[in-house]
Amino acid sequence: MIRSAETEFEIRAAAAGNTLIGHAAVFNVETVIAGMFRESIAPRAFRKSIKESDVRALFNHDPAHVLGRNKAGTLRLSEDEVGLVYEIDLPDTQTARDLWTSIDRGDITQSSFAFETVRELRAEPDAEAGETLPLFTVKEARLWDVSPVTYPAYEQTDVVARSAAERMAAAYERPIEEVIAAANAGELARLWTPREETTSEPPSAPLDPEHPEDTLTPEPRHIRVPIYL
Repeated sequence: MIRSAETEFEIRAAAAGNTLIGHAAVFNVETVIAGMFRESIAPRAFRKSIKESDVRALFNHDPAHVLGRNKAGTLRLSEDEVGLVYEIDLPDTQTARDLWTSIDRGDITQSSFAFETVRELRAEPDAEAGETLPLFTVKEARLWDVSPVTYPAYEQTDVVARSAAERMAAAYERPIEEVIAAANAGELARLWTPREETTSEPPSAPLDPEHPEDTLTPEPRHIRVPIYL
């Protein structure tokens, strides 16, 4: 899955080379995904992946244009109060030089990140508050790459819609065909109406001993290979 964020890049020039700094993700901001659900990235969602994952910095999510890698020390990842911060020591390549010029001119102003949801919380829509879609809060994400991008990922594409439908189907234990049909008919609300046979299920167990306020929701199906748009 790919998500995008508007960012203010910081560019630093030094004798050792150029460094690019930006936010790939912003915390606690709701985004509607393919018209099926709202999504928000929680603070600390990347903390484990930052320590453990082998993450690349790419341009436009293109593996032919590698800008850095955390395992090589040329990409540094962290979280601040805003979101996921990346810092890239740009290589001396034509791609990096062109990117530097485009960012300096203001032609490129957005970042994106490719990820896999590891665990999340689900909240049903509050009709009294005017909400019509459930909210999925990503509590832990596995990073694949971070990327300055020319265009953001378009949430209305068929690829994103299919991914969103798979996630809805897994979370609500419904066939994906039913989810797609409900979305096309504008009847998604009936998917999260409690079903009689499930109302007696016991409450779920705590998600994380470190964060007992978290509770497990039905596990989404993981997309092991990210689909780039």
